[in-house]
Amino acid sequence: MHPMKITKKRLWLLPPNVFSPFSIIVLLALVVSCSTTQQSGQNASQSELEVITSNETILQMQKRMNQQQFSAQELTRFYLTKIKQNDHKYNSVIRVNPNALQRAIELDRERALGNLRGPLHGIPILVKDNIETADMPTTAGSLALANHLTKRDATLISNLRQAGAIILGKTNLSEWANIRSERSSSGWSAIGGQTRNPHDTNRSACGSSSGSGAAIAANFAVAAIGTETNGSITCPASVTGVVGIKPSVGWVSRFGIIPISHTQDTAGPMTKNITDAAILLQYMGSADQNDLTTLDDRLDRSVDLTPSSNSDRKLRLGLQNSRATNHERVALIESQLIEQLQKRDWLTTKYLSHSPYQSFWKDTYTVLLYQLKNDLNRYFEQSTSDSKSWTLQKLIEFNRHNREQEMPFFQQEIFEKAQQKGSLDNQEYQEALNNVTKETQQSILQMLNDNQLDAIIAITRGPAWSIDRVNGDNVVGGVSTYSAVAGFPHITIPLGKVHNLPIGLSIMGKRGDEQALINIAYQLENWIKTQDFRSGKPIE
Repeated sequence: MHPMKITKKRLWLLPPNVFSPFSIIVLLALVVSCSTTQQSGQNASQSELEVITSNETILQMQKRMNQQQFSAQELTRFYLTKIKQNDHKYNSVIRVNPNALQRAIELDRERALGNLRGPLHGIPILVKDNIETADMPTTAGSLALANHLTKRDATLISNLRQAGAIILGKTNLSEWANIRSERSSSGWSAIGGQTRNPHDTNRSACGSSSGSGAAIAANFAVAAIGTETNGSITCPASVTGVVGIKPSVGWVSRFGIIPISHTQDTAGPMTKNITDAAILLQYMGSADQNDLTTLDDRLDRSVDLTPSSNSDRKLRLGLQNSRATNHERVALIESQLIEQLQKRDWLTTKYLSHSPYQSFWKDTYTVLLYQLKNDLNRYFEQSTSDSKSWTLQKLIEFNRHNREQEMPFFQQEIFEKAQQKGSLDNQEYQEALNNVTKETQQSILQMLNDNQLDAIIAITRGPAWSIDRVNGDNVVGGVSTYSAVAGFPHITIPLGKVHNLPIGLSIMGKRGDEQALINIAYQLENWIKTQDFRSGKPIE
């Protein structure tokens, strides 16, 4: 498509005295022919790329690209074609990046010159549509922000671009990251419609990073970025059968992310394997003066997060109770998991549980309501787009005026409750925040320390539930809240299937434990591949 540009590069590599008019014509013809062959995908067929991208890590794909088995341009075109042909079934992608192919061509040129940026060089990734990208609007799924183009990258996006990643597009989400209504349908937004689970399109992809999870399950990108306040990475990862890392709050800068809670919000990777997730997290994270939480000394980003292979390492794991085991098929898989872990002598203790104080759940909600109003208003005040004049109150009014498009199924009672709250120096807020932070952090640390554990594990969530936009989500409980409120890391990896629907295994630890938890997740991921944790016949 751009033979002249490629030709100039090739001619520049040859000594200037070898050219005659005839030789230039011949070389031009040869280069155009080679360029066309490469761009048409003859180096690697679509079926070959499907197998490679479904089963190999980023590091393995990099090796193939270095061997010229396929290019970043071919890989990007492969994914764009898949999205165009298949995403109508899932509604996982809101928009593709019109600059993605051109960026792939540029990164291929860098590779040809030997200028590799690292393991993400030429790797296409999708980004949840509440994270700012300079070249696309950032909507949070709301029609109010349909033209919210800030013309700046979130810090994490800038980091990924510098590392050579290709921003392929923006993924669908539960509108406003699922903080608008208590009766929402996860994965629904006015802009993107209803996200559906690739394992069963009648079932939920959870949320709020619904599109990111569904897109990776459908193999629409090498990786995706999600965000989490409470369960919004780990739940969709679990029910779509992919890996998700919710890092310690502050590991990744939140600058340029539409906020809910400055004490709980974070972004994290969603991938097909833990190695890819670790590589993404390595490059996403950085200290950032625009987000002072990132300056915490306990967050050592100098460590290499790429997991190390040590399958025989002794693990000390504690199994936490999960409400997901209220489902008898999930409980059966948990029993199988316990039996197999005990055979390996990896399970130190089981049936650990938190004991929240009486008003804990009310207090966690209070904190979110106060922070939602204050953090969202502050985000708009600092915006570089035409959305600068927005406030939470104006969003509420917009939704009322556009009720048929914005609220055809559920309302905005969380928005309305948040609008009634005051400033962050309010005593109700301060007491609630202090109480929930102390409760969650101390409870997790006590579990780890009293039992001398390397990590806490648990069934992440029950299998995906049927989509019901009339009554809202019918969720079988999970284990996300304590890690989310504490700001501690939480990883989920695919564990098994209930009626052929995925469920995940959570690995949780203390603040700054990313490297250790990733290595444990890697060891468990490899071990789980040797097992067969299934229960229940596939649904007809």
